[in-house]
Amino acid sequence: MKVAVLMGGWSAEREVSLTSGRGIAQACRSLGHDVTEIDMGRDVAQQLIAAAPDVVFNALHGTPGEDGTVQGVMDLLGLAYTHSGLTTSAIAIDKELTKRVLVPAGVPMPQGKVVASESLFDGDPLPRPYVLKPVNEGSSVGVAIVTDASNYGNPIRRDVPGPWQEFANLLAEPFIAGKELTVAVLGDEALAVTELKPNQGFYDYEAKYTDGMTVHECPAQLPPEIEAACLAHALTAHRALDCRGTSRSDFRWDPAQGLAGLFLLETNTQPGMTPLSLVPEQAKYRGISYEQLVQRLIDMAITDHKAKRQ
Repeated sequence: MKVAVLMGGWSAEREVSLTSGRGIAQACRSLGHDVTEIDMGRDVAQQLIAAAPDVVFNALHGTPGEDGTVQGVMDLLGLAYTHSGLTTSAIAIDKELTKRVLVPAGVPMPQGKVVASESLFDGDPLPRPYVLKPVNEGSSVGVAIVTDASNYGNPIRRDVPGPWQEFANLLAEPFIAGKELTVAVLGDEALAVTELKPNQGFYDYEAKYTDGMTVHECPAQLPPEIEAACLAHALTAHRALDCRGTSRSDFRWDPAQGLAGLFLLETNTQPGMTPLSLVPEQAKYRGISYEQLVQRLIDMAITDHKAKRQ
């Protein structure tokens, strides 16, 4: 088949997307496909038309590749593409909208609120410790944990580097102590639970994409009821959001609270496909090679596209 691998773009996650895209392109070539690599520009529609692919492998991360924008372009062009569609992408990239879908579906998520960054310089929106994060970014971009011991000041000082300098509004949530867990869903099956153990600090953007900074324990050594709950909640999230192909749900679990201490933080509709990424790692644990994973996502994209046209 003619496969266009869409990657790069101009989001904060550009370099990760390029790494994912190159790996996917190499896998597609090893599978015998005719591959066109596209580093997305503002003329993405023209780039896709020129490539004339049978299917587009969407390896973009962040805006506009993960928020429904590119999905809408590909829908207008009538192209088959991997991962979730326009509506799902637009909802899942927005952490507040995601809660409105998943909490009624029975998925436990931290209570929080969207606050104006300007208000943080007058006082805390929640009791410390709490987390501040952009409403619509992924890969832990712009996350800050505000504690009594943090060097942000009390109240937060305007001149201290943090997401309040980059985003007009932020989501404030209580900090959940404990373990960082994640679950990939492929098709309609939750694959495994991985515990992420950063060597220092928390699982931020640097810890995610720097080799050696985080230990991945797959499968995580968890009580059976916690493992089962993670798998079930990830699958519920995948279905409730109407994800396609693959998704990855991230959790925090406080062992001191048992099952009541488990919370889903977000669901990613465009999980990374780099050598350090979690979806390929969990697929490998389940006996699915990287090349097989890529082919499965392509096959699902074509099947979904045909179903939409009927």
